Amino acid sequence: MGFLITTLIFIAVGVIASLFARVCCNRGPSTNLFHLTLVITATVCCWMMWAIVYLAQLNPLIVPILSEE
Repeated sequence: MGFLITTLIFIAVGVIASLFARVCCNRGPSTNLFHLTLVITATVCCWMMWAIVYLAQLNPLIVPILSEE
């Protein structure tokens, strides 16, 4: 999958998780904001981890050396 498609998947999962947290954990305005902040932070952190690993594999720093055997 490409970078853009997977980024859109992460955005969709983040929106669905935010809506799920809002519906299931509706206890008050402060608690709702806290849950929303946790969901958004977790989604962004997971996306950043995936993006760093994906981009690091596109242009590796160490080039493999082929043997002539």
